[in-house]
Amino acid sequence: MFRGQISVSTTAAIFEDARSLELLREIRQIAPSDATVLITGETGTGKEVVARYVHKLSRRHSAPFVTVNCGALSTELADAELFGYERGAFTGAATAKPGWFEAAHGGTLFLDEIGDVPLLLQVKLLRVLQERQVVRLGSRAPTSIDVRLIAATNVDLGAAVRSGRFREDLFFRLNVAALSVPALRDRPGDILPLSEYFLRIYSQCRCYGEVSLTADAVQALLDYHWPGNVRELDNVIHRAVLTCQDCLIDARDISLQPTSAAAAQVPKPDAESGAFNFFKATLQEMFELHEPDLFAKIDAAIVLEAYNFCHHNQVETARLLGVTRNVLRGRLAHLGIIPGRKFGNKGESDTVAEHSPNVARNVRAAVARQVAASQRNL
Repeated sequence: MFRGQISVSTTAAIFEDARSLELLREIRQIAPSDATVLITGETGTGKEVVARYVHKLSRRHSAPFVTVNCGALSTELADAELFGYERGAFTGAATAKPGWFEAAHGGTLFLDEIGDVPLLLQVKLLRVLQERQVVRLGSRAPTSIDVRLIAATNVDLGAAVRSGRFREDLFFRLNVAALSVPALRDRPGDILPLSEYFLRIYSQCRCYGEVSLTADAVQALLDYHWPGNVRELDNVIHRAVLTCQDCLIDARDISLQPTSAAAAQVPKPDAESGAFNFFKATLQEMFELHEPDLFAKIDAAIVLEAYNFCHHNQVETARLLGVTRNVLRGRLAHLGIIPGRKFGNKGESDTVAEHSPNVARNVRAAVARQVAASQRNL
């Protein structure tokens, strides 16, 4: 969601290392234009710092810079938050409210964690980027916007496109001017300048005199691999300023936890494949169409599709679905696929069995229908 409070680390525009100086050169090249910018890099590397610097060097520097964390957007309220709503658009909408695109009019809209945007919302973002118009929830009249968009992600969007988790057309629309922010461990020349910057900030907050680092503390900072990048360095210096004695930080005040920090950076398996995300998007479409008996039809479609996929082998089908063979046989009998006792009245079983193949085909085809429809509209 919108972040009104700026953290210290997002103001640390430090470019001392050779790789940072190269990044600075790229920023200065693209900043004067209105090109959409895609910033990539690990968590905590300072992607928002780069976005703010692009805005500062652009012709829009005196206009709003609006930051939105896409990872905090709820599916239910995403439309209203981004595009705004009219009075009475939904329960509780007592007054009209502009969305973040309108709030950033004339300036820059920074969409952080763009890789976490749901597929259905990606379609709407694509249309806004192309038409430069938004339609508030509860309205049919489009509102023109003049906004430069900067997006950032720690996700490999190329891989996300290949797996179906991110739209290829939106990726191309965002990736006009690309900036890659190196990890802090790959730009060691920035570690001490950043540390000194944070020291000045937090020393002033404590109303103390100037706080300095001992040689041992400096070496500890330089030897660490910084899996949490600039954000972790910010926190480490802040804690050291709070706990040091006589305004002098030594190695004992530098609280580093390489084991737990490194473990926190170990990539977790992707719990949701691209196909599953497409399936969820298809469910959203069915919800909007108010498909009757949806649960029973989808349940039946899953059983039938798995049964056909396994060439009518009940043991393999049960293993694929993660159920016992008896449970599977009961479901197949209920659907009239194999002989056996049917549960419920005959009419109900016949209805489900009759519609299940169609639902299965719809589940497979709905994604293609969504994509084709969006392509025709763009």
